[in-house]
Order: sequence, then structure tokens, then C-alpha cells
Amino acid sequence: MTSELPVVVVGAGPVGLAAAAHLLEWGLEPLVLEAGDQVGAAVRQWGHVRLFSPWEYDVDAAAVRLLEPVGWEFPDRDALPTGAELVDAYLAPLAATPQLAQRIRTGTRVLAVSRDGVDKARTVGRAGRPYLVRTVRDGSVADLRARAVIDASGTWGRPNPLGAAGLPALGEEQAGPWLTGPLPDVLGVDRERFAGRHTLVVGMGHSAANTLLALVELQRSEPGTRISWAIRGRSPARLYGGGDADGLPARGLLGSTLKAAVQAGHVDLHREVTLTALAPTGNRRLQVTGTGRDGVAVRLEVDALAAATGFRPNLDMLREVRLDLDPGVEAPARLAPLIDPDFHSCGTVPPHGAALLSHPDENCFVVGMKSYGRAPTFLLATGHEQVRSIAAALAGDTAAAERVELQLPSTGVCSTDLGDREAAETAASCGTGGVGFATGSAHGRSAEESGCCELPVVPVGTRS
Repeated sequence: MTSELPVVVVGAGPVGLAAAAHLLEWGLEPLVLEAGDQVGAAVRQWGHVRLFSPWEYDVDAAAVRLLEPVGWEFPDRDALPTGAELVDAYLAPLAATPQLAQRIRTGTRVLAVSRDGVDKARTVGRAGRPYLVRTVRDGSVADLRARAVIDASGTWGRPNPLGAAGLPALGEEQAGPWLTGPLPDVLGVDRERFAGRHTLVVGMGHSAANTLLALVELQRSEPGTRISWAIRGRSPARLYGGGDADGLPARGLLGSTLKAAVQAGHVDLHREVTLTALAPTGNRRLQVTGTGRDGVAVRLEVDALAAATGFRPNLDMLREVRLDLDPGVEAPARLAPLIDPDFHSCGTVPPHGAALLSHPDENCFVVGMKSYGRAPTFLLATGHEQVRSIAAALAGDTAAAERVELQLPSTGVCSTDLGDREAAETAASCGTGGVGFATGSAHGRSAEESGCCELPVVPVGTRS
């Protein structure tokens, strides 16, 4: 019977493990499949970065109820963990609890999800069928059957391209030796790659801010370090944010300090730039070519390029599942209007659960950062609420699934006056630094340029 099958959870990150904890509380059997060789593998890749959310908002309540009986103590609720601390002090102990340890398979990648015995085109007899989850581990392919699937695989490792129109810039595929990824460890293991060199950071989310401020700190001890920053929008006011009014102080401090660094000339800001081509030069550098406002040419020769352009979901594994996705944001259709980055940021997105995350194929859910598609407004605590609701729904408790049990911090950065602030910022900075283009649309910006709430962010003056 389908009810005797496990609920397959894809991904053993913070949201995936929280899902498993909630499923256990409802008497459901979770099976967590993680592509990496350990839990939190994606988080490990930005382990040197601090979150702007304190521990208070980073730990799931059901997870705590598993951890406390084995002697785990809640970290300082006001402290800001690094990614590595999140894994070492929370995710790894959670995965090691007796209830979860035997229900997690690492090194297991999900290749595809379908309905057992029918393809996507068949409607008759589709409802009620279990799911078939195709996996690969150590080169061996195996099919698993599941009563439900919760995809918490995230978006890390699927970056948006540097070029316009959602396509790579010419030569981008060949520029790998100069591309660093969105969150290089500038002050740690990657230091030599940036010290005394010219780095271009592309993007206007908190990953970009994090890298820029790390480069500014490096610049203090390595005076030859040059920093360029290219954004597609007319103004970085959205990233600069609400300062002291921000409900998450580390996020407000991040934006205000970056603004000061730009104004002081430590960072050369190029506005309204569209990158068109990347090409190696004869002196082993990278020639970056683009256009600015009114087609003005932009050319930079750099030693490294940090592409903090945001991420997009990998939907290939769900191709045989009937999903109802917004055609633009690629999020569940009922959720998409609430997270559209042209109109919303994290403080305006209400807590939500199974009702907004459901699809035509019942009992299949995309959660966590992946549920937001291309929108970069996700907060970790939101993912915990998503899976709490979904676990209740799978257990048949509709009232519990519909109940909201999350109170998010209010935030000054997530406000309705961003258009006015952007215009004021543009007017104040016209003619200063970088290309200095003065006008442009406040709407129609790409996801990477409107993300107030990317998960990893460093508060100013700190590092692991």
C-alpha cells in the first residue's frame, strides 16, 4: 500500500532535515536522499560566510525536539552563525540523532521523479499512485517508491548566467579559469587569487555585497587590490537597504557599509551594465565587454570575476511530474505573486505552507529556496514553516497544515518606498564612480539584482 511507503525528502540541508523531523513527529517515515557526501554539503561550500539571520531564526522547532534529548544545547540565539557553524553545531548533530541517522542516505543523487507506472501524459488512473524516484549512488542506478516527495534540493550550483536575456555571455563557457563563483573565500583559502589583483563582482544581491566587503578588507592590507562592481540596475539602493531600520541588523549593516565603501572610492561601481562577451587576453587576464546606458561601451580587464548573479532551480528531475509553476519566476503558481522580486522582498512575503505549494500531482512539493524559483527573497525560517505545514497535510491534519506558526522579523529594507529611494540614490550619485549612469527603470530587474534576502551574508568586520 502507498501508505506504507516512505516520504522521500530530496536534500539534507536545513530545510530537508527539518522536513524529516516534522514527518517523524506525525508518525510518517522519511527517507532523506543527499547528493553530497555529508549533510549540509551545499552549505559547506559557503562555510566561511556568516548568515544575517541569528540562530533564533536558523533552527527548526521539530529539529530541536529531536536534539535536546541527546544533550544538544541551543547556541546563543542572538549570534550569527557561519555556514560551517550551521552544519557543525546543528545539522550534523541533527543527522546523527537515533531517529534520523538510519533514514539519511548521502552520496545519493536523484535523477528523476515520476508516478509509478505512468508517464506525464497519462491522466486516467494517475491519482493515488506512488512516486518512483530514480537515484544513482556509486555509479549504480536504483528506483525507489514513495508515498510523497518533498524536493528540498535548493538552487546552489545552478547559477544564473552573466549574459542578458537569461543566456550566457559570449565566451562565458570558456571563461571558467577566471570565474570564482558567487562566494569565494577572499580572506581565507582563496586569498592569493585576489590579493593585489583586479576583481570584478557582478550582481546586486547579498552574495555580491559579501564578496565586495571581503575584497575591501583585503584591500587594506594589499593596496594593489582593485575592486570593480557591475550592476544591471540604475541604482544599488535596494541592496543598501534600510540600515538601522532593518529587522535583521546584520543585513542593514551590510548594506550601509557597502554604500560607504563605494562612496569612499574603494569600490568602482558601474551601473546599468549588460555584459555581452568574455575573452582571455594575451597577459592571462579576462577582457570583459558590455554595454551601458544608450549603448555606451564598457570594457574591463580583470584577473577574476565573481558572478553573484543568483540561481535558478534545476527542474529537470521533475520533468515527469505534473507541476503548476509560474512561467516567469518558476515557483509554484499560487506562491509566485507573493515573491515576485519586481514587487516583493522578504518582509512582504507571508508565511505559507502546503496550500500554496501544492501541484496537480498530489503529495509532491518543492520547498526551501527551490520553491522560490528564480526569486531571491527566501528566508530560512520560511522553509521551516513550509515543511511543518506539509508534514501536517501529509498526515491528514488540514487544520494544522493551514495554521501559521511563524512570526518573521519586521524589516525596514523590505518596504514599499524602494522606487523613491532608488531615484534619490541615483540623483545623489550621478557622475560619481564607475560609469555613473543616472536613469533607468525600477522594474523589470533580474532576480539577482533585487534579492534582499539571500541566505548567506557576512556582517561587516567579521569572518570565520
